[in-house]
Parts: sequence; C-alpha cells; structure tokens
Amino acid sequence: MELKKASPPVSEINVTPMVDVMLVVLIIFMVITPLLSKGVSVDMAKTRNPITMSDADKEDAVIVAVTRDGQVYLSPGVVKMQPEDLPQKVKDLLTNRASKMVFVKSDSRAKYERVEDVVDNLRAAGVDQIGLLTEQVQEKVSHGAKPSGGSI
Repeated sequence: MELKKASPPVSEINVTPMVDVMLVVLIIFMVITPLLSKGVSVDMAKTRNPITMSDADKEDAVIVAVTRDGQVYLSPGVVKMQPEDLPQKVKDLLTNRASKMVFVKSDSRAKYERVEDVVDNLRAAGVDQIGLLTEQVQEKVSHGAKPSGGSI
C-alpha cells in the first residue's frame, strides 16, 4: 500500500472572494446613499457669501421646505402641510427646546408669495429666529482671467 504525499501548502492568499464582497458592499452603498438625503430636495437660491448654519444639519432641526410648485413640507418627519397649519405644529416641535430657531429652505423658482406665507405663519407661531438656507455660488475661473476680489 503506497502512501500519497500531501501537496505543499499554498502560500498565496486568494483575494477574489474579498473583492467580490467589497464590490457588492460598494453597490449597496451607492444605491442607498441617495435615499438617505434628509428632507425634501429643493434647488436652493445661490449666494456668493452664505452664512454657515451648522444647526440646520442636526438630526432634530426644524426645517420648513417650499418646493418649486409651492408645496410646503415640515421636518423632522417630512410632513406635507398647508402654511396655515404651521403655527400649531411648529409650537409643538419647539416646546422644551433650548434653540427656538426654524430654518426655511426654498426652491429658487418658488413663488415669493408662498415663502412669505411660510415666514408669516412661523412668526405667528412665536418664532423669533428664522434661518434662510442657501447654497454657495461655485464660481468658474477661466484661463487667462483675473481672479475676482483682488488686484494684481
């Protein structure tokens, strides 16, 4: 009876299963990430010198969004409502909070009348601090053009 010798151990690591798993995880993150956007997406007005409002990024920030077609949404929770219903809901959300600030983000093409209604109803709710959220203008510098804001 003849004994077979065992083959020598493989000293290389097979990375193919790890690469497969990582690609699947990458695809899952790519699909889920757009769904994690907080609130209603609006094309906000663009300004050159926006004021940073880091409190608007907090999980429990009270944000009122006005879409292009005039729909009004209140978050947290993203609830569609009429501007007339805002005072009571906002009062309920702001009770027992240290910060009484409410943020308004409006689509740049929304009717100003609708935004004004939202601000008026927030004032009726007793909100003294209203933050208007905007985006910063991304300036493009062409080759050969002088950069703005200084002389050379």
